[in-house]
Amino acid sequence: MPAPLIRRIVLCLLIASPAIVFRVTGFAPHPVVDLLVFGGAVVAASFMLAWAAEAAQKDISGALAIAILALIAVLPEYAVDLYYAFRSGSDPAYEQFAAANMTGSNRLLLGFGWPLVVFVALFAARRAAASRRASGTVVPKYLDLPGSSRLDVGVLAIVAVLAFVIPASGEIALWFGVILILIFGAYLWKAGRAADDGEEDFVGTAAHIANLPAPRRKVVFVGMFVVSAAIILSSAEPFADALVQSGSSLGIDSYFLVQWLAPLATEAPEFIVAVLFALRGQGAAAIGTLIASKINQWTLLVGSLPIAHALGGGGTALPLDGRQIEEFVLTASQTVMGVAIIVALRFHRWAAIALVALFAVQFFVTDETGRYVLSAVHIVVAIVALWIHRRDILPTITAPFRTSAALAEGPAERELEGAGSR
Repeated sequence: MPAPLIRRIVLCLLIASPAIVFRVTGFAPHPVVDLLVFGGAVVAASFMLAWAAEAAQKDISGALAIAILALIAVLPEYAVDLYYAFRSGSDPAYEQFAAANMTGSNRLLLGFGWPLVVFVALFAARRAAASRRASGTVVPKYLDLPGSSRLDVGVLAIVAVLAFVIPASGEIALWFGVILILIFGAYLWKAGRAADDGEEDFVGTAAHIANLPAPRRKVVFVGMFVVSAAIILSSAEPFADALVQSGSSLGIDSYFLVQWLAPLATEAPEFIVAVLFALRGQGAAAIGTLIASKINQWTLLVGSLPIAHALGGGGTALPLDGRQIEEFVLTASQTVMGVAIIVALRFHRWAAIALVALFAVQFFVTDETGRYVLSAVHIVVAIVALWIHRRDILPTITAPFRTSAALAEGPAERELEGAGSR
């Protein structure tokens, strides 16, 4: 194996090794120390997982690869959230944390991750255009998504609307969870039938893995999957407990730590991979991975929560308190806004600025009334964006029910038809 690849894997294992020692020996000196040790292990394992998942696209190409990559990349978040949901079945005190990590991660992904990729992609495109300006190259002002992205955007639009069932009912019912999981299964099946977009371009550590001979490559990324998943699954419980206990120890709201600190740890590798793609001029692939992650969170993750709650000794529905209902409304309304912004398969700079600005505002608007007002602002922005892109609503909503060939038309083709231009 290449020396850089070996060094990075060894570094990740060294960072994770204290957590393995703590877990095996049962040593737990202090909640904050536990948080740092197990949190570091989760981050290190997440990087290994992200590298392996990206390299796996060498052998699994097309839209299915992006869906699987997004699924694997959010495994750390799944482990933490499902632990809280399982624990809440026997300890009602953990009910408030069951969906906290999901709502925080979901909003972080859309409010920070999506705009970050757009800004980086436009910067990379502008830098590339500067070197060719003499030839009359036009500097792009938005990020184009391929026609195949209509499938992802269409599925996300459907689940964004369905998401309001959760706050409306005040619970995540088992029957509703099953529906969400079935939607995820149908999405994965549909993605597997989508047309192949061509040879993948790999960067960084994933490139070292992808360039290995086929037999060795498969052994390496399967081994990385197994090791990183084992580290994440063994660290999830102590990391989740340390988050709650550290809040009490430091005088910080435990819900806040669960909602934001855990997602920062688990989403960091995925963001870095997406940014690397954007820097290489593959902004559409980068944003596609993040959109697929949103779908995974709203379907498989949320759908699994009531199942984990029931397996942990709870009832057939995971109850939500007032704070969680408010958080779900805010998260669902932000998702609707995100869908409205990209429904035309164009991600403009102004849209990225609006997303990150409204994401930042939520940290200053903490009261219940303010959160609902912010949710209403999301919906108003969504209505305006949908009106502007009204011709794209029907093609996007119907995309999950159409054939792969019918999804091939993207922004470039529509421009030829006179629908718009840069």
